[in-house]
Amino acid sequence: MKPIVSKDSIVYFGQECYTALNSYLEKANHSKICILVDSNTHENCLSLFMSKIEKEYDIEVIEIEPGEIHKNIETCSGIWNALSELGFDRKSLIINLGGGVVTDLGGFVACTYKRGVNYINIPTTLLAMVDASVGGKTGVDLGNLKNMVGVISESEMVLVDTEYLTTLPVNQMCSGFAEMLKHGLIQDRAYWEKISNLSELNFDDLDQMIYDSVVIKNEIVFEDPTEQNIRKYLNFGHTLGHAIESFYLTHPEKPTLLHGEAIAIGMIMEAFISSELLSLSKEDLQYISDVILATFPKVAIDPKDYQEITQLLVHDKKNEKGNIYFVLLETLGKAKYNCIVSDELIVKSFEYYDSL
Repeated sequence: MKPIVSKDSIVYFGQECYTALNSYLEKANHSKICILVDSNTHENCLSLFMSKIEKEYDIEVIEIEPGEIHKNIETCSGIWNALSELGFDRKSLIINLGGGVVTDLGGFVACTYKRGVNYINIPTTLLAMVDASVGGKTGVDLGNLKNMVGVISESEMVLVDTEYLTTLPVNQMCSGFAEMLKHGLIQDRAYWEKISNLSELNFDDLDQMIYDSVVIKNEIVFEDPTEQNIRKYLNFGHTLGHAIESFYLTHPEKPTLLHGEAIAIGMIMEAFISSELLSLSKEDLQYISDVILATFPKVAIDPKDYQEITQLLVHDKKNEKGNIYFVLLETLGKAKYNCIVSDELIVKSFEYYDSL
C-alpha cells in the first residue's frame, strides 16, 4: 500500500513499515532509543517489533500500566524521571508501541521532555491505527476530564501493521470500528455503507478498510492541522461520548466502557440531535442507529445520571465563550461544526437512545 503523506509525517503500512523504519534509524543516528509499552504490548507485541530491527541500537524499554485510568500527568512524570535517569538527551527517540493511551501519552512525553524529542507511533490496536496515532494529537486526561492537557505535534512516522491485531480482544477491535464508522458518517457515505455490515467483513478486508479510514482522516487533518475549522468534524460523537466515557471512568460501580463503546453511544445521540436541528433524515437516523447497535449493544444509562453527565460538557475542548459546541450531521456523509444545542434537546437525545 502506498504511504500516506501528511504535512509533517508519513503513515506506512505492512512490511514497508520496517523498511522505512530501519532506513530512518540508520540515517537519524539517535543517541538513545526508548520503546514505550504497556504490560499488554510488552507481552504480546514487543518481541515481534524487535525482530524487525535490523541493527543493534542502544534501546531501553519503559513499561506503564495499561488503561485510560493511567493516562495522566503522574504516569508522564514517571516516564520523564526514567528518561532523565537513563541519560536520554535531545537527540533521543521515543517509539510508542501500543494503543491509544500509549500513543497519546507517549507523544506528549516526547513533545515535552527537554522541550521536545522525536517520536514514532506504532499502533497496536485498531482504534490507534485509524485514529489515535494519526494526526499529531498528544495528551493526557486531567482527573476524569478527557485529553485536557496536550499539544498537537506530528510523529516522525506512523507504522500500521495489522499483524499486531491478532492478539487483540474482540471488544477492543469493536472499539476501533466505532472510529471507522465515524469517518464514514462525517465525510464519506460510500465508505460507511461499505463497512456498515460488520458480519459480512473478514480479516482480509481489514487492511484496505484501515487504509481508507486513515485517508479520510488525513485529508481532513492535512487541510486543518490545528483544528480551527473542519478538523472539528472528527469530534462527531465525541461531545456526548467523552462525557459518558468520563462519567463511567469515575463510577467503578458502573459497567466498564471502552472509548469506542462510549463514542458509539455519542454518535447515536448526536445523530438524533442532527435530525432535530439539521436536515438529517429520520430514515438515516434509524439506519445509523441500527448499524451501530448491531455492533455495540445498548448500555442502560440511568436517567438519574443524565444531569451529571451533561454537566461534564462544560469542559469540552471545542467550547468557546461559554458555548457548548457540537459536531452534527447535515446528511449521512456531511458534517457541520460549531452547532449549539439546548439542554432540553440533550436530554431528549438520552431518551431517544434509551428508547431503542
